[in-house]
This record gives sequence, structure tokens and C-alpha cells, in this order.
Amino acid sequence: MWLSVALQADAERAEALSDALMNHGAVSVSIEDADAGTEAEKPQFGEPGMEPASLWDHSRVIALFESDCDLTSTLSLAAGEAGLEQVPAFTVEEIEDQNWVQLTQSQFDPIRITDRLWIVPSWHEAPNSDAINIELDPGMAFGTGSHPTTHLCLEWLEQTVTPGCSVMDYGCGSGILAIAAARLGAGSVKGVDIDEKAVDAARDNAARNGVNIEAALSTQAVEGQYDLVVANILTNPLRVLAPALCTLVAPGGRIALSGILDSQTDQVIEAYAPWISLHVGKLREGWARLEGVRA
Repeated sequence: MWLSVALQADAERAEALSDALMNHGAVSVSIEDADAGTEAEKPQFGEPGMEPASLWDHSRVIALFESDCDLTSTLSLAAGEAGLEQVPAFTVEEIEDQNWVQLTQSQFDPIRITDRLWIVPSWHEAPNSDAINIELDPGMAFGTGSHPTTHLCLEWLEQTVTPGCSVMDYGCGSGILAIAAARLGAGSVKGVDIDEKAVDAARDNAARNGVNIEAALSTQAVEGQYDLVVANILTNPLRVLAPALCTLVAPGGRIALSGILDSQTDQVIEAYAPWISLHVGKLREGWARLEGVRA
């Protein structure tokens, strides 16, 4: 049995309270928007190059403790360490121990990208054995196919990859886009990422799916030109990378960008205009995919 404690906190004290709870025995702590699910909910999208977003005015700090914890004493000590005069209003919920691996796996079902392309966790049978089924489990690197931006890029690859073409996956994460390109018939595929763990994950996932992709750190020089370039990152990095990414597109080649909110498309289109004319290819759940062809 575990005890889940949810405490109310304002933006100025939420992080301090979170740290103090960890210092006094919490197994884990998370901070959420206390107004989530209401009209007052405030989505936050932080990314490199932007000022860090402040926490929600009405935050909820959720801490998990072992069942034998002395909550009265623990919460009092944590509140004092966080600079609070008293323990904030809180609720306690008992959580029974479970098979957490099985519970986590149950939350990830096969994902249909198109009739031809599916993402299937290793513990599931492929719903369509005749389709291209990419085996991929949730891990530390971004990209399981469930996020709208990944879905947008996979759809684009399914539509544009031709036999033998060359593909660059810039910011490859788990390697899902690079693997999909290889399974769809690309001749040579390279994926790069700033995170060494992502590069390792991409290599491992490629081996599991029986394809050869070149995975490397993007902190090293990224050279060459490719028929298709796909980058699923975030708006600000995509703007900064515009000259470099456009250089990687071969004459007549195509580029697709995602990780862009539909309200940010004009910013990215403007950044790429000196080299490639982009347009909105598709929108999905508030996210956009931009596409273009290098003249």
C-alpha cells in the first residue's frame, strides 16, 4: 500500500515544497495544474530559447509515500523547509501495490498510422500482419508514435518515401522516423540527435526491426544531401536550424518539419523562406506539419 498526498500550492512555493517533500522521504513528487480540466486550465509549452514558463498560479503537488510514513510530522517538516507557515490543504489517497510493468504495458496499444503502417509494442500481436509493423516500446528517447507530431511525420514518410531514396531524420529520438523510412524502402537512412542516449536507443530499435540506419550525434558535423529531410523538434530550434537543415536537402528534395504549434507556423515559414518555401501540409490536435521542396 502507498499513500498519495495532493497538496495545494501557489506558483512561488510549488517547487520548493516539491523539493522539501523529496528531502523528507517522498518516493516521487509531481506538480500539476490544479485547474486542469476546467476553463481556467493553462497549458504550458516550454522549449529551448524561450523564457522558462512559471508554474501555474494554482498548482497541485502530488507526493507518494510508503504506507507506514508519519504524514503529520513529514508534511509539517516539509512545509517549514519550503518557507510555509503551515501545511497547505491536502488530501490523501491509498494506492494498492500493483504489477506496475503490466499496468504500464496496458496503456500502450498498437498505433495505426495508415492501413499500411503500424507501430506495435513488443508485448502485442500485430493487428494487421500484412502491414509494415514497427516494433517499438516506450523508452527514454522521444518517439513512440502516439504524439500528434510523430504521427504527422510518419504519415508524410509513408506518402513520400520511394525505393532507394536517401533520408535524414534530424533529432531522431527513438529512431522511429528513421526506422519507418527504412522499412518503407529508403535506400540509405541517417538519424542524428544531441542526446547520446537517443542515438543508442535509435541503434537498438533499428536492430530490433532488422534495418540498417546510421545514427550519430548532431554535435558533430552533419554533412551530405538527402532526398528527404524530416525534423520533429520544436519551433525555436527549427528556426535556428533553418540554414543547416535546408543545406541538407538535395535539389528537388523534400523537407517536412513538425513539433510546431499551429499558431507558430508563420514564424517557421518566415525562417525558411530564403531557402525553401514551406506550407502547412496538415494539422493534427493543434500541431502542424510544414512541407516544402528545394528548387
